[in-house]
Amino acid sequence: MDRRQFLRHSAQLAGAAAVGTTLGWNAVEAAAANLDGHRRTKFRSVLDLPAAESGIDTVVIVMMENRSFDAYLGWLAHEPGYLAAGRRRYGKSFSVIGDQNLAYPAPDGSVISTAHYPLRSAGPEIHRGCGHPDPGHGWDQGRAERDHGFLDVASGNDEFALSTWRRNDLPVYRNLAERFTVCDRWHASLLGPTFPNREYLMSAQSGGHKDNSLDPNGFQWEALFDRLLAGGVSVHDYASDLPQTLLFGSRAAPMVRTITDYFDDCAAGTLPQVSYVDPKFAEPNENDDHPLADFRFGQAFIRDTFAAFARSPQWARGLFIVVYDEWGGFADHVAPPVVPDAMASPIDEENFGQAGFRVPAILASPRALPGFADHTRYDHTSILRLLEWRFLGAPPEGPGGNGWWLTTRDQYANNAGRSLSADVFDPDPGFDLDVHIDPGTPPCAPSGAVEGTHPMVLARDRGFFEHVAPSAMRRIAATV
Repeated sequence: MDRRQFLRHSAQLAGAAAVGTTLGWNAVEAAAANLDGHRRTKFRSVLDLPAAESGIDTVVIVMMENRSFDAYLGWLAHEPGYLAAGRRRYGKSFSVIGDQNLAYPAPDGSVISTAHYPLRSAGPEIHRGCGHPDPGHGWDQGRAERDHGFLDVASGNDEFALSTWRRNDLPVYRNLAERFTVCDRWHASLLGPTFPNREYLMSAQSGGHKDNSLDPNGFQWEALFDRLLAGGVSVHDYASDLPQTLLFGSRAAPMVRTITDYFDDCAAGTLPQVSYVDPKFAEPNENDDHPLADFRFGQAFIRDTFAAFARSPQWARGLFIVVYDEWGGFADHVAPPVVPDAMASPIDEENFGQAGFRVPAILASPRALPGFADHTRYDHTSILRLLEWRFLGAPPEGPGGNGWWLTTRDQYANNAGRSLSADVFDPDPGFDLDVHIDPGTPPCAPSGAVEGTHPMVLARDRGFFEHVAPSAMRRIAATV
């Protein structure tokens, strides 16, 4: 099939979608079967359309905590059924960049391999990693892992950092990955910890912060939500306990809602155009995936938040993004890249252009290619790039234009909507939205764990959230 035939074929599919025809699995399979070789992965992106005609009106963003791509989704690279389906649809070169068969030198000179953590031990708390340190993911620890491996003495890690989870451990991610699109080159924005990466998600910079420090009144530099709100775009932050937008101070308080409000708004079809949905960061029943949380609570949280959106009237023109703030010290085999940044430096210790290791990232939408692996390099500012294009008039791709960006980082970021298809429309989630998840375990006993306290919880304990938004926190507390 030459380019002219491909474009004609795409136009036919576009016409079907325009009159409301649902292109289900069989139609997608048939369309892909008409394309040969590597051309099977070529399609007409929503970025080829005017933003208002993209088919994406509602964006839901869920940022979880502290897992690497290989640890959670590396199994996709070795999964026969998934790969066979991808090769039928997209050609024999279809693959996922993942590896769960890694090995690293330990300080004692031995070599330790990655292992399927839930099966290598016994006892009721193995799913949390009780008795192990929180794997290192700070500015210096990340550089030690990059340069010397994930068991380097400067990382502070033990073998827990080499844990992997498999297809049947993560039933919700299994369903989402096999039905929608996985991004296998999505990196944390910085080779550093939680707050700087969440700051990049919100504002394309960390204000020069390398650690989880806070301004007592919140960060005062411009965030994307400032521009969205000024442009008449609705934004909410639905918090399970601690709202991440409040890191930017009291001006974010009007956006804050409770997680209960999220489920109500999904059912009513009244979600804003942009939603941040925050997991529960604090025990009991912490569900953000930050060690030492039971990963099954995280699966239940994603199941419930996705199911509510998929059943919403807004799903047909929606996009659900699940991503992780950073790799959390867990092993990943892809070297973190250096990317354009206003605070890039040739001195490694000062280089804010040094992105982090890969994190799990899934795009779920009626416009998402089924069972697809997007190899585009993304970081968290790719979400900003998507929102800037869809709602604020930025060009779909490239750094050109006239001052639409917040910083150099989002100016040069690839648009996260790149692999969403203008020609595929299938609102059927394709799996049981109420998938069973085994019950979680109680928190680790204090005497049996070296626990890394979450920075959001530390900020709460210092009174930060009550200081910047007391009424919002009282409203949340009434629902937790």
